[in-house]
Amino acid sequence: MRGGSAPFAARAREIPAVLGADLEVPVRGGRLVRYANLDYAASAPCLEPVNAALAAALPAYSSVHRGAGYASQLTTARYEQARHTVKAFVGSRPDDALIFTRNTTDAMNLLARCLPEGTTVVVFDSEHHASLLPWPRAVRLAPPAFPGEAIRAADEALAAVEGPALLVVTAASNVTGELWPIAGLAHVAHRHGARIAVDAAQLVPHRRLNLTALDLDYVAFSGHKLYAPFGAGALVGRRDWPAEAEPYLRGGGAVTAVGDEAEWSADPEARHEAGTPNVLGAVALAAACDALTATGWTPLVREEERLLARLRAGLASIEGVRELSLWGPDHPRVGIVSFTVEGRTAREVAEFLSSEHGIGVRDGKFCAHPFVRHLLGTADGGCADGTASAVRASIGVGSTEEHVDRLIEALRGLAAE
Repeated sequence: MRGGSAPFAARAREIPAVLGADLEVPVRGGRLVRYANLDYAASAPCLEPVNAALAAALPAYSSVHRGAGYASQLTTARYEQARHTVKAFVGSRPDDALIFTRNTTDAMNLLARCLPEGTTVVVFDSEHHASLLPWPRAVRLAPPAFPGEAIRAADEALAAVEGPALLVVTAASNVTGELWPIAGLAHVAHRHGARIAVDAAQLVPHRRLNLTALDLDYVAFSGHKLYAPFGAGALVGRRDWPAEAEPYLRGGGAVTAVGDEAEWSADPEARHEAGTPNVLGAVALAAACDALTATGWTPLVREEERLLARLRAGLASIEGVRELSLWGPDHPRVGIVSFTVEGRTAREVAEFLSSEHGIGVRDGKFCAHPFVRHLLGTADGGCADGTASAVRASIGVGSTEEHVDRLIEALRGLAAE
């Protein structure tokens, strides 16, 4: 409900707007059309409240943790408040550490550097490369046929591990959008004395995450997928492994004293954030968390599910279009759909949508090569060179019915040619 005479508390909170909603792009023939951004899973646009928070912070921007001047003290306070805000956003435990990183990939590589010696990592081949590749010692599991199979396979793999172990899994697939049973997987990991790290990059822009309630040890995510495209991400979780590991970066801020040898900070946040941090990225990330929390997850999820149902129904109505799915069409998912178009390469489809209709989608293997090959099976996705690839449409704050309908009509016309 908008406006009216209802009390403020009873009014529905409006979903925040994104920058670029009125962007016009050229299409064939020289016309300009309003851009239909259906590529949120790659990088989401900036929320207007995030832009406002940066505008407020920039005039006093200064050094962090280093200066006695007012601007430096204010900037330091904003940076540390951002840490508290983001921790609260993911429901962290009071004693958890939050280390600001560049993105999810950076966070997972940081965690890989913090593993106790001899740690075995158990990871599914359905993971994004950020979660699949950083580990020096890994047991890779085939994509499971159903959610219960994921839990069984993890259970068996962890039972066979001697020494410390870490289970790494996504919360929501960046290829299919399907939600993974992370609570059940956390239970299995802990039953074997292992820990669990969750790639939450595709979940936190779409659903509330409570690290404490789910009993997760670590979560990693990126600001650029959370409507804060300013180069910050986070690793949140138990502080003992990072506190005992060698610093991720060696330099100022990570040390308490330097003589012939360095004395590294025992605080894992300082220990792994050497140099001048990306304070504006942290402020932006916190502002996005604040904006989504203030809106409330109910209207955000309701609108996304409405548009997602419209998108999937439209794709299903087009002959020759096949949606990719690991666990079937009825499994819960966030606003991500990958598909192929019979007789067309993924790049041909993406270029057609852009040049003819002003629609932005992703094509390729989505930094999840083994998983995309698994989903396509022996099919090549229409690629002449036999390389498996697909098209991905993804929605979020700022997506509209018109965007979805334009995509469906464009694909319907392409399939009919």
